[in-house]
Amino acid sequence: MIKEETLVVPEENTVLSSILSRSVNKPEVDSLVEGSVISVEKSSVYVDLAPYGTGIIYGREFINARDIIKKINLGDIIKAKVVEIENENGYIELSLKEAKQALTWNEAEKAIKDKTVMSLEIKDANKGGLILEWQGIQGFLPASQLKADHYPRVLDSDKDKILKELKKLVGQKISVMIISTLPKEGKLIFSEKDNNPEEKKEILSKYTVGEELDCTVAGLVDFGVFVKLEDGLEGLVHISELDWGLVENPRTMFKIGDKIRAKVIEIKDGKISLSIKALKENPWKEFEGKLKKGDIIKGVVIKYNKHGALISIKEGVAGLVHNSTFSSESKLREKLELGKNYNFQITLFEPKDQKMTLVHLE
Repeated sequence: MIKEETLVVPEENTVLSSILSRSVNKPEVDSLVEGSVISVEKSSVYVDLAPYGTGIIYGREFINARDIIKKINLGDIIKAKVVEIENENGYIELSLKEAKQALTWNEAEKAIKDKTVMSLEIKDANKGGLILEWQGIQGFLPASQLKADHYPRVLDSDKDKILKELKKLVGQKISVMIISTLPKEGKLIFSEKDNNPEEKKEILSKYTVGEELDCTVAGLVDFGVFVKLEDGLEGLVHISELDWGLVENPRTMFKIGDKIRAKVIEIKDGKISLSIKALKENPWKEFEGKLKKGDIIKGVVIKYNKHGALISIKEGVAGLVHNSTFSSESKLREKLELGKNYNFQITLFEPKDQKMTLVHLE
């Protein structure tokens, strides 16, 4: 049962808190803070966040974390996420639920670093692989990351037949490792193949950085392409290494079973990374010594992102017009329409690092 207690702050403490709050930098929004619970009321929890001040969990954040709050007692040390630095009453607004999620993602990153092997139940299957769950977070185990004894043996690669085979695994437990986190999507990526680091290390010792290999596309994901190098070993071609031009979706470029050639660019932490674009001519070289800061060029708007607009001057060569060069992001998108050509002035040009920034000329 939650103990109810009214928070009383003596007048002199209020003055001291006011002086202290002006002299100590407040924690930033989205940062995790820790403090002791000093009051639990019907609709709010107060937390001592010395030297920053007093934190409060109330309103929607209180409702979202009711299950956690039921277990809280006075004096408990809790971690919370800052959602507002100072509300109208001078309190630092906190979120317990978001803090728990942030800590869980931190645990997932640690599990990747430590190569932690975990036994998880297979919850479901789709045509691409298996659905798992860890710490309340849904995860995906691509079929390409299954060991040979679990991989669906379907001769004609019929997706419906693959799904039928994968469905047979639902309810079983499988030993896996987390290989990637996607916090924005609320997902984890698992692998069954990476749970024997020593075996993986021995296989990887046969490969060297700079080596060119013939591979087979084994899996397609939003962030790149998994390629089979040999039985028991796959590598990743990250989306940024697929082509010099902008790649929005790897699935539009490749399909499972495609034969490709790629170059080994990194072997680290039991993983092998490859590049397809490294075997293609670098289009930026054409402009070395020809373009410089201050030059006026024509370019076409090919994409918007959170920073601004990407402008292509040739296939594979693009620069950024930053939002800050306009009064607002909406103004930039109003002035620079997708697919249209405009005049730009170069403000930064570093072809060796494939970097270019531009400003729009009216």
